[in-house]
Amino acid sequence: MRQKRFTVGLGITLLLVAFVIFAPYLAPYGENEVAGPPYNKAAGVFGTDYLGQDVLSRVMHGGGEILLIALLGTLVGMVLGIAIGVVAAYGGGWWDEVLMRLNDVILSFPQILLALVVLTALQKPSAWILIVLVGVSHAPRVARLARGVALGIVSRDFVIAAEALGEKRSRVILAEVLPNMNAPLLAEAGLRLTYSIGLVGALGFLGFSADPGAANWGQMIQENRLGLATQPWAVLAPVIIIAIFAIGTNLMADGIAQVAQRGDN
Repeated sequence: MRQKRFTVGLGITLLLVAFVIFAPYLAPYGENEVAGPPYNKAAGVFGTDYLGQDVLSRVMHGGGEILLIALLGTLVGMVLGIAIGVVAAYGGGWWDEVLMRLNDVILSFPQILLALVVLTALQKPSAWILIVLVGVSHAPRVARLARGVALGIVSRDFVIAAEALGEKRSRVILAEVLPNMNAPLLAEAGLRLTYSIGLVGALGFLGFSADPGAANWGQMIQENRLGLATQPWAVLAPVIIIAIFAIGTNLMADGIAQVAQRGDN
């Protein structure tokens, strides 16, 4: 908490999380309520969008889906990636080779392309499908990091001593290996959350959201892009808030990484 970069990032992130949770109850208009003529700059704080809906109200309603899918997708990706990376490093031999080669196959696909290949085959993607896709797209990158960190731990004396005492492999991983990987994994989690926000926003821009009729920051950008010259706030408002969200989580990740580096030194 004495790391300024981390505390600033944490403050920004918590403020935006509070905004996403409480703002819908304070919005001046409903999520799909018409507030005036389309692309009217004079109506409300940020004017109206292409359907005449209040931009500020849409922004206040539109963060819940992105936040939920980004958080849960990051959690799924971290759990999968850590499990694959630690098992590969601790098991060694053919375990390491098989898991890492399969990992490389998934890693060769760009995240957005991997998601689009699956989503285009579905008529209506649900929230849990988006969460799984975000998690699976992150898992190979997390696995690479987890394996690299774990390789430097599994050969240390306290791990060998635990094995000599007859501890189960699962207990050695949970009690000896994982606790010594906290700092780099927390930094990676912050970075993955940043990418998750961008990925979910990009999927919304391309029309893939759990509820196409609901407000969604990424979808708002796509819907109002043709009126950018007429009413720029309909596009700029969601762009700015996504950018601030990404900056906050990235600052947190950088702060954790700096603290971890000092601890290693």
